[in-house]
Amino acid sequence: MHVLEAGASGQPAVLLLHGFPELAFSWRKVMPTLAQAGFHVIAPDQRGYGETTGWDGRYDGDLDSYRALNLVEDAAQLLARVGIGAAHVVGHDFGSPVAAYCAMTRPQLFHSVALMSAPFGGQPIGSRDPHVHDELARLGRKHYQWYYSTREADRDMHECAQGLPAFLRAYYHYKSADWPGNKPSRLERWSAGELAKLPTYYVMDLDKTMAETVAPYLPQLAPAWLTDDELSVYANAFARTGFQGGLQWYRCATSAEQSAALAAAVAGMHIDVPALFIAGAADWGIYQKPGEFERMQQSACTDFRGCHLIPGAGHWVQQEQPARTVELLLDFLKPVRGRSPN
Repeated sequence: MHVLEAGASGQPAVLLLHGFPELAFSWRKVMPTLAQAGFHVIAPDQRGYGETTGWDGRYDGDLDSYRALNLVEDAAQLLARVGIGAAHVVGHDFGSPVAAYCAMTRPQLFHSVALMSAPFGGQPIGSRDPHVHDELARLGRKHYQWYYSTREADRDMHECAQGLPAFLRAYYHYKSADWPGNKPSRLERWSAGELAKLPTYYVMDLDKTMAETVAPYLPQLAPAWLTDDELSVYANAFARTGFQGGLQWYRCATSAEQSAALAAAVAGMHIDVPALFIAGAADWGIYQKPGEFERMQQSACTDFRGCHLIPGAGHWVQQEQPARTVELLLDFLKPVRGRSPN
């Protein structure tokens, strides 16, 4: 595993887990401040990403190695390898459910959890009503997670006509607060009619790839929160690896069989360690799975410490508004830091 690290060994540890399509580099703006506040901060390129090696990146490869509880095992073994006996865990985007399962299944190892941008309500998405996809198709739409689970998705993005830098620039922009159309609101239920209210980066036009979906949203200028030099880190990484490693996570998530096995493995369990949620106020990810946002606060977490929606941020909250993100993390972590001796 390739790891970015900040702060002194022996200080309370914080493990940062990125999402898709991201890297450990996505935490670059929050790691120094957390370290200055007295934390030992560790951010890996997760299985399927970046400079971490040893994973099977073939579509027909070992899908089971990407199941959620194996990603938890990755996190646990990383901490063991660097000699950390306990840590706080923070997850963004797809890193959020991984962090949630870390805290749920290994409370002696993970003493608090901060979830970012993706609420955790405890219901695997692959167990939801499959008929919704036929109904979406009749509306000329399709769900992005099931698209990401197709054989074609990696090639569509990796070999897209506009090139990787332009694809990623448009993708990141379209999901950020910089795109003025991101004005999220609650969806009533998991139904085609409700899901069709989501922007096309979540519920796509039926006949388009993701690269075609985001192409019209390429901004003229790079934002301050993601310079061209910073973007090149992502573009170079995904040019080298492709996206299939990350897309395997979605294949596990959308699989009814994988979802049933995961639900059975954690049946009756809750997140009992202190929990926090942070997202951008302009992030549709808060509501993309109807009911998750509410269940997270009401039942999935038994020691829920707060929900914070940050103005001026969309989906990439720790990059768009790093100062406020760190402030909230420190307000949460400092009172519980004594719970995690290394």
